[in-house]
Amino acid sequence: MQLDARDVGQEISEDVGPPQVRSLRDTAYDVIKQRIIMCAFRPGEALSEAQVAASLGLGRTPVRQAFDRLMRDGLVEVLPRKGIIVRPISQDEVRDMVEVRLLNESFCARLAAERADAGVIAALKENVRRGSAAAGSGDIVELMALDREFHLTISGGARNPVLGEILRNLHERAQRVWFVSLRDVAHHRRVVDEHAAIVDTLAARDADAAEQATRAHILSFAENLTRQL
Repeated sequence: MQLDARDVGQEISEDVGPPQVRSLRDTAYDVIKQRIIMCAFRPGEALSEAQVAASLGLGRTPVRQAFDRLMRDGLVEVLPRKGIIVRPISQDEVRDMVEVRLLNESFCARLAAERADAGVIAALKENVRRGSAAAGSGDIVELMALDREFHLTISGGARNPVLGEILRNLHERAQRVWFVSLRDVAHHRRVVDEHAAIVDTLAARDADAAEQATRAHILSFAENLTRQL
């Protein structure tokens, strides 16, 4: 997936009024981040500030500012004599991420089983329907977007804003790892089936089953990712 600054350079407000133009710094950040997530910039690859700026059609200052932000996100790092590189995905990082997901998302599913309203359940069922279509066509970009939407919808259904913020940050960090996991075409259908199983437990208001189905989903993700790395 190839993106340039024109893809995300401008956002139109839904309110009546003139278009809201994004800053060059934000544009550079969004495009570079998306390329890292989609592995267009590969783990371990060295990134030249000048070359990236030229490829985006932007100046070096917004690109430098974007790199500073991406460094805080943990997506790039600076190495002696190599400069800026895309941070590799390590087994330790995956382990840490899985441990945090098991703890927080399982509890979130338990709360959602108790608190989610009918609108949340309906949104999750629609997400599964769209996920099934995306899995059938092998649309990884759509599957990634739907996966993130699925977990954020459950987070909203749990009605705990503090937990929701923790999970939003976690999902932002996990996107690149999700992309690597979804390179396994056989995993596409498993993801959709596991999502459907979670929705069934939430619709049944079965907190124990929701927690177990979520744990099984996360562990399946971890096992598949281990095979990819």
